[in-house]
Amino acid sequence: MRLTPDVPAPERIDFLLLPRFAMVAFFSAVEPLRIANRIRGETLFEWRLIGRDGEPVVASNGMTLAVDHALADAPLAPSLAVCASFEPEATIDQTLVDWLRERAAAGCRLGGMDTGCFVLATAGLLDDQTVTLHWESLPEFRARFPGIDAVESLYEVTPEGFSCAGGSSSIDMSLDLIQRRHGLPLAEQVRDQLLHDQGRRPASRQRDPMPEDPTLHRALALMDANLEAPLEIRRLADELDLSWRRLDRLFARHLGTSPQRAYLARRLDHARRLLQETRHSVMDVAVACGFASASSFTRAFRQRHGMTPSELRQLR
Repeated sequence: MRLTPDVPAPERIDFLLLPRFAMVAFFSAVEPLRIANRIRGETLFEWRLIGRDGEPVVASNGMTLAVDHALADAPLAPSLAVCASFEPEATIDQTLVDWLRERAAAGCRLGGMDTGCFVLATAGLLDDQTVTLHWESLPEFRARFPGIDAVESLYEVTPEGFSCAGGSSSIDMSLDLIQRRHGLPLAEQVRDQLLHDQGRRPASRQRDPMPEDPTLHRALALMDANLEAPLEIRRLADELDLSWRRLDRLFARHLGTSPQRAYLARRLDHARRLLQETRHSVMDVAVACGFASASSFTRAFRQRHGMTPSELRQLR
């Protein structure tokens, strides 16, 4: 994933698989590299899999993948992708932090896939970088690491490192690598083999864009910035220099709902992600999403997601 164009083949890339990593993001990163090797008839890229202790790692879908090395015996590669998904911070300890810092100090360029940037940020390895994560994880990441520029793009590649939002965005990042190393024709051949959309660029949004109304975007951004202590709707309207009625009409016209319901839905969707990806208690999640009591949180959560917070936790 390095930016320098003159990299001898085969180029080696390591993937650190953390428990509950996103299998789809990992395979989406590797398959374009494999296809590039097949089309060229030579090994342009090699990859190795690393696990904490060298034992097979269970992905978020329950499947298990064998690895080539443990942290203790993994050789150094030019690039290392940290593959994570649910509960990325549950796997972090001083041993992992020290190992990642040693890799960075030795010149390895580090990147995060899906929620892997949580791990790198905790190790203090993302200062002054622009990164991306899966859109569901962005609010929590921005709250935890306000000094890091986290954006909702498909992938980011800088001289310091790389990151992608997971899912199929890993394909886009690997295609970008193939193009920078071996030219556009090969990247297009690989893209054709994958039946992949040709219009996706690094800055493409992860989700379909909202209606192009700047006031609506400001309103939603204010909501996302105030999930723990929700603003009253009249206060939100004042912040936007709108009347309450104009704000209500704005949401009805573009989203088909009221500001109150849209705000509640964003808080409850954030709560679902916290329950799936962290070990915070149900009450802590309730408070982090602006609920004063567990009972009101549970009632609203069931209406939104069809199950209680505790039932969702039991599915993990």
